[in-house]
Amino acid sequence: MKSLSLGVLFAFILLACNNNGKKDTSFLPKSLGNINSLQVIIENDLWNGDVGEVIRDFLAAPTDGLPQEEPLYSINQMPPATYTGFARKNRIFLHVTLGAAEEVTVKEDPYAKPQTGVFVTAKSPQRLAGLITENKDKILEAFKTSEITEKQRRINVSLKQLDSLQDRLRVTLKMPSAYRTALASDDFYWFRKDLKSGTTNIIVYEVPMALIGKDSVVSDIIKIRDSIGAGYLPVEDEGRFITEEAYAPYLFNSEIDGKFAYETKGTWEVKDQYMAGPFLNYAIRDEANDRYLILEGFTYAPSETKRDLQFELEAILRSAKIK
Repeated sequence: MKSLSLGVLFAFILLACNNNGKKDTSFLPKSLGNINSLQVIIENDLWNGDVGEVIRDFLAAPTDGLPQEEPLYSINQMPPATYTGFARKNRIFLHVTLGAAEEVTVKEDPYAKPQTGVFVTAKSPQRLAGLITENKDKILEAFKTSEITEKQRRINVSLKQLDSLQDRLRVTLKMPSAYRTALASDDFYWFRKDLKSGTTNIIVYEVPMALIGKDSVVSDIIKIRDSIGAGYLPVEDEGRFITEEAYAPYLFNSEIDGKFAYETKGTWEVKDQYMAGPFLNYAIRDEANDRYLILEGFTYAPSETKRDLQFELEAILRSAKIK
């Protein structure tokens, strides 16, 4: 009887693995969920206490670079007892429980596919809060990577042909076919997608390497984008498309296609015309071509939330491949 049980167990293990010895996920259901929609599985008393406060402090923090506050993730909390069946299909989730172990584990496709789950276990509420705080960057990276990948997968369903962009500026982008070409020249491209009220936009151009200095990055990027706005982006009544003057943009070090990039997030405006919106700018250091390649996405949508619109632009810009 014992040998039979071992045989059944061995057969199950074989079925659960593919030819490479990896877990077979072909039988898993398709995951569900809007982009940036996060499920948090945690007991109600923990959620309403210090542990929940720590989670909300960084996962529901205001998204950088937006003119109005919008949370980084739209969070739905539920206790572990109800986390069964259909509820387990959400694409990204954070599972927080008290237990004997003390660990933070990122798992891919535990209940559905594609799916990213972060499991946090500790012996006390205090240690749960501590573990989450200590690993918040790891947790944020896991969810951000998952959502960018999913958004790019959806974009790939219907792509716009951009052959001339590659020929002229030596870069490719995976952009939805819903975008139209507003302007195309040897050194500047402008793509737009119409919304119910407004547009999302992508611009691509290059500048000499010397225009962005190491000690004046933010001011140099602002000068460049304000110059481009004045020269290429027409505004009625002699207005100018510029970086909002009241607040300095956020600046981060990033990477696009394996190359160092300055990532700038802030707000653009047209002075005295009550027009404004968020922008995301990548200045990619392309030493092989002795230039900074500039990729920027910006939104004008006065009656809509903008987090997910900007997230789509980020997913497109991060698909860049430089030739």
